[in-house]
Amino acid sequence: MPDFYFSGPLALYVHIPWCVRKCPYCDFNSHEARGPLPERAYVDALLADLEQDLPRVWGRRMESMFIGGGTPSLLSAEALDRLLSGLRARLPLRPDMEITLEANPGAVEQGRFAEFRSAGVNRLSIGVQSFNDEHLRKLGRIHDRRAAFAAAEAAHTAGLDNFNLDLMFGLPGQTVAQALADIANAIALQPAHVSYYQLTIEPNTLFHQSPPTLPDEEILDAIQERAQAELARQGYARYEVSAYARENRRCQHNLNYWEFGDYLGIGAGAHGKLTDPAAGRIHRLWKLKHPQDYLARAGTPESVGGDAPIQEADLPVEFLMNALRLVEGVPATLFEERTGLPLAALEPALSRVRARGLLETDPDRLQPTTTGLRFLNDLLQEFM
Repeated sequence: MPDFYFSGPLALYVHIPWCVRKCPYCDFNSHEARGPLPERAYVDALLADLEQDLPRVWGRRMESMFIGGGTPSLLSAEALDRLLSGLRARLPLRPDMEITLEANPGAVEQGRFAEFRSAGVNRLSIGVQSFNDEHLRKLGRIHDRRAAFAAAEAAHTAGLDNFNLDLMFGLPGQTVAQALADIANAIALQPAHVSYYQLTIEPNTLFHQSPPTLPDEEILDAIQERAQAELARQGYARYEVSAYARENRRCQHNLNYWEFGDYLGIGAGAHGKLTDPAAGRIHRLWKLKHPQDYLARAGTPESVGGDAPIQEADLPVEFLMNALRLVEGVPATLFEERTGLPLAALEPALSRVRARGLLETDPDRLQPTTTGLRFLNDLLQEFM
């Protein structure tokens, strides 16, 4: 049995499952809103859900919060304020902690940015994906490039300068020049953070049923290499496989995931990961996915879709598949702190990947080399 002596920081993920229209590449738990959202009932359900989970985290302070979806910015400012007020009444929160809200470009939502800030949101993550209208159409997005520019400008106007722009590359028919134009447009809007990730075809999506033609590997490599260079030149340091940030603007909530910290998950389909030092276990638990099922059972044991301990044999790769996404890696001591296992549990794979040039040789850090970061799946395969 692992011997835990430090369970690490605690974060909160809140899932809002509704969106205006399901995108063909999206495999998240999102459902098209048909009519007004049941805001009051859903906020009540979220708070009841939290109360049911509180005994698992007594005495621990919440360090960050991420409200994702779906499209959380579809919520009214009043509903968001009631949610955040309810959370503050039930949880000890770190003063001035990072509270991120996902938002999609659209005139209705942009008008709410100042109200969201008044409610307590201090960071936005705006799902732009592209500034090319043709690519946005192929991605099934409901906004155009003008709305994308307007959303970023509205964030600045509202005083929410700490915002992320989500961008995709490897889009259907995308050229290197078009991808670099997206990067240039993003930089011009002066976000604090850029998430830049490759479009992948996921199961249970419309794109999986009818796959579009995507750029070949040579184009993808050229896009990634030149985009990374331009982001670095403009002051956006790459700190994770797909994340680039200005100084002191790394996403604290996502860092907690990558450093194998704990988090509660409330909302339809929300996942959590919690350490139980007394039992020597780390649990993953998740809530019912469908909004109607969740609303009917929130706050009861029946709202839990599953609760399963991570097996001891799986802990090393579970830790590494998160930690090795970080460009700087993590201190070697973090492995034992977060898994309860000795570093020796990673041998002999640790020696093999260092010999292959996939992991830096510093014994005090678990850090991928440039090659290891590029071929992360090959690196992780050695520990499976």
